[in-house]
Amino acid sequence: MHELSIALAIVDQVTEEATQRNARIAAVHLKLGPLSGVVKEALLASYGMAAEGSPAEGSTLVIKETPVQIQCPKCDGPRNVVSLQNLCCVDCGTATADIVSGRELEVVALEIIE
Repeated sequence: MHELSIALAIVDQVTEEATQRNARIAAVHLKLGPLSGVVKEALLASYGMAAEGSPAEGSTLVIKETPVQIQCPKCDGPRNVVSLQNLCCVDCGTATADIVSGRELEVVALEIIE
């Protein structure tokens, strides 16, 4: 389960910020795409264990899931896909491998308690 190592890395990252501000973390906001290779439920389950003994202990991991989008060459813009197995524009059906979102695994915000 590599989600535990990811949770530990997130805690390390937010601990650095909390230490600089002499604060505790109330919540960590994360963007997560389906192509990141991370199972949301496993990451949520691992986070509490990873945060024990750190300034993030007791904090909440808030995950915003991002959709997979491609850059459609025919529609000339970002579009949702038919499915993860079929990277075709949901509007016109054109296939492409130009993925513009869906791979995210990114801490985007922290709620801190000073």
